[in-house]
Amino acid sequence: MSGLPVLRLASAIEAISLVILLVNLVTAHAKPVSAVMGPLHGAAYLVVIMITLLARAPIVPGVRLRALIPGIGGLLAVRRLERGDTRER
Repeated sequence: MSGLPVLRLASAIEAISLVILLVNLVTAHAKPVSAVMGPLHGAAYLVVIMITLLARAPIVPGVRLRALIPGIGGLLAVRRLERGDTRER
């Protein structure tokens, strides 16, 4: 899959931004943090979904379904793609 580096980066941004949002929610709940990290998280989530849906490589349907899980789905998809799985087990 040629978009694997982009998928890896978008997945990391999605996961990190979710952690920041949750920590902000539990602690200070600063509105500027939410205003910046919320859209960043959403955009990264959409990038992860689009890259996996538009992949031309023959990948298992489970990879695409994993990408739909908010927060960690992209990381799970990257892990599965890096192993080189091309069929369902």
